[in-house]
Amino acid sequence: MEQVGFRRMDEGTAEDYALLDKLEHRFVESLPDRVMAALQGLQNSLAGYQLDRLQHSLQSATRAEVDGADIELIVAALIHDLGDDLAPLNHSQLAAAIIRPYVREEVTWIIEHHGVFQMYYYGDAAGLNKDERERYRGHKWFDSCERFCRDWDQMAFDPDYVSQPLSHFEPMLREVFTRTPFDPSIITPDQKGG
Repeated sequence: MEQVGFRRMDEGTAEDYALLDKLEHRFVESLPDRVMAALQGLQNSLAGYQLDRLQHSLQSATRAEVDGADIELIVAALIHDLGDDLAPLNHSQLAAAIIRPYVREEVTWIIEHHGVFQMYYYGDAAGLNKDERERYRGHKWFDSCERFCRDWDQMAFDPDYVSQPLSHFEPMLREVFTRTPFDPSIITPDQKGG
């Protein structure tokens, strides 16, 4: 196994960092495989629903595709709850961070805020402020996030709905997650640091 020789970063040589760069490129190329594995892991996530989280994600993505959404929104619907396992109290932000380098800013904003917007559909029953999303009223992507939650996310808990399998979405997922990160033709320059 190839390894660097240093034990402290400030002792690394140009050869060490060239090796790390080469290995990182290989690792980045396998990102779609890790995202697919993480999606499959959603089968063993939050309990209590009539569907596991993978089925919820597949149903959300299927609904997005049926509605004519573009590839970025379909993939976003597919991965929108990936944060449930590692960041259950801010899963939206984790999912947004995963997809941010590969999609337009609007899609990232939708995923980052879908948790707040989703409360509109269950807040009253859970003793929460269902209108928390109103603080974003007037934002240029408010309506897009509202649609994402209204038509795809909150609707996707139906065990009788026929969803596409994960294999159907795999080519779309691979297309998005193999893009050049922060490609200026997709990502606005101010989004890089955001």
